[in-house]
Amino acid sequence: MLKKNDVIEVEIVDLSHDGAGVAKAEGLVFFVENALPTERIRMRILKVNKKIGFGKVEAYLTKSPYRNEDVDVAYLRTGIADLGHLKYSEQLKFKTKKVRDSLYKIAGISDIEVAPTLGMEHPLHYRNKAQVPVRRVNGQLETGFFRKNSHDLMPIEDFYIQDPVIDQVVLAVRDLLRRFDLKPYDEKEQSGLIRNIVVRRGHYSGEIMVILVTTRPKIFCIDQLIERLVAQFSAIKSVMQNINNQPGNAILGKEFRVLYGQDYITDRMLENHFQIAAPAFYQVNTEMAEKLYQTAIDFAELNTEDIVVDAYSGIGTIGLSV
Repeated sequence: MLKKNDVIEVEIVDLSHDGAGVAKAEGLVFFVENALPTERIRMRILKVNKKIGFGKVEAYLTKSPYRNEDVDVAYLRTGIADLGHLKYSEQLKFKTKKVRDSLYKIAGISDIEVAPTLGMEHPLHYRNKAQVPVRRVNGQLETGFFRKNSHDLMPIEDFYIQDPVIDQVVLAVRDLLRRFDLKPYDEKEQSGLIRNIVVRRGHYSGEIMVILVTTRPKIFCIDQLIERLVAQFSAIKSVMQNINNQPGNAILGKEFRVLYGQDYITDRMLENHFQIAAPAFYQVNTEMAEKLYQTAIDFAELNTEDIVVDAYSGIGTIGLSV
């Protein structure tokens, strides 16, 4: 009978939806971080339940030819890039397979063609929005991302999939928060001021919005902080404050205040121009959103007599595009 800390040899036979390798041993299904199909590994068992278990790689006995060796494991451990250890061309095939499997397993449909997943030419640094927690790590205010299934912050400076300018703004805000000795949020003690930094940047316009999520309204030296931040990034058109004093995982509260400039930035999608407010839903990958929308429009073959209902429309990017 397998138990915690046993080390066994297994072959990875599949990937879970969040990029964990899937192995089978003695009637159990194990999920293993940073392991790919066809790989044989020496696995240490971390946890065993009645039907499933979790393990970690102790050693690779054989490696997949599709492994991406360049990815930082921090991106896997935080979920920033769950599939980052898999070459991008294989990620697209994996996503196609997930759609096909879901149609079969959930809807019982097996006789429908699933087209290949459309991809990006450069599948990095594409996100036009960042939501970054602020916590104290080793006595210092840090920004980064939580380790999977935890609230333990891993300090990160290059977020891999975000617009590099957004990363620069996050670091600049972090340094200014340190300079003015503004206290990071402490979830256990329900204390501190700064919970999250949210940054939006227009893909085409380059306009920037910075949102400081705080536990209470007053921010010490906020005018001086904003003056220094805007001096570094002239594209900042909006600095907002969001007040969230509630426990829990919600990033934003209900109250917004304008600290600088206006309460929106502008950008375009499929040649339509949009005003994007702090709480607005807007696709985070502009390039692929345009490709997705245009593909749907082409499939729809609409004419001038058709009526389109844009339900749950956000700021209307789909409806206005057709």
